[in-house]
Amino acid sequence: MSRPEQEMPFLDHLEILRWHIIRSLISIGVFATLAFIMKDIVFGVVILGPSKADFLTYRLLCQAGEYFGTSAFCIDELPFIIQSRKMTGQFTMHILSSLVIGFVLAFPYAFWETWRFIKPGLYPTEKKASRGAVFWVTLLFILGIGFGYFIVCPISINFLSNYSLDPSIRNEFDIVSYVSTVTMLVLSCGLMFQLPMVVFFLSKAGLVGPGTLRAFRKMAIVIILVVSAIITPPDLISQILIALPLMFLYEISILVSGLVKKRNHEE
Repeated sequence: MSRPEQEMPFLDHLEILRWHIIRSLISIGVFATLAFIMKDIVFGVVILGPSKADFLTYRLLCQAGEYFGTSAFCIDELPFIIQSRKMTGQFTMHILSSLVIGFVLAFPYAFWETWRFIKPGLYPTEKKASRGAVFWVTLLFILGIGFGYFIVCPISINFLSNYSLDPSIRNEFDIVSYVSTVTMLVLSCGLMFQLPMVVFFLSKAGLVGPGTLRAFRKMAIVIILVVSAIITPPDLISQILIALPLMFLYEISILVSGLVKKRNHEE
């Protein structure tokens, strides 16, 4: 097995890493600035979208209900209002949401910059095995973001807005709570959808195998349920919506690990 492409002093590595980080942060800053400027679209359409009855997910659910001859899936109104109880609430959430949008949009480039730093230190066989890593990581991230935004968020918001202990209690959500909940759900899904890629690299390194993953399946399910309970609002629906795809991804990860093991034996 040949050595990686080049070896250099530790400080030179740090200098290279610094510039990769700087370029990644600049890309996030550029997209965050654009999101900050385009306030009407970012908030009116994207951030507040799941809080409106005409959101795409709600319309599709209504169409599905009509197909089955029922109007039970139609959502005509979300019984809550969003308000700001702090003087700096709206401005703070404007900045936070812009940074989140900037991170999401810049993620493919930022990861590519990170991969450019890591790749020269790999052996030729490792480079060959990890070919397409940027594509798959980006694809899984986009799928996770889409799942969180179009599935988990609207269903969670609909459930929580309609949940009531007593008819006399009105749901008036603070903008900080709403934005924080939406961003946490969406980003959590985006990051957790990376599970198959994490298992792929761990399998290539020989740290895990399909047998190990199968043996720890029950423990993994418990951990997934605990993580789902931590990152979601305190309702069962949201936890299930996060836990089920994670369990599915865990099973996919077992298959991925098995393919990696088979390929390693063939080599």
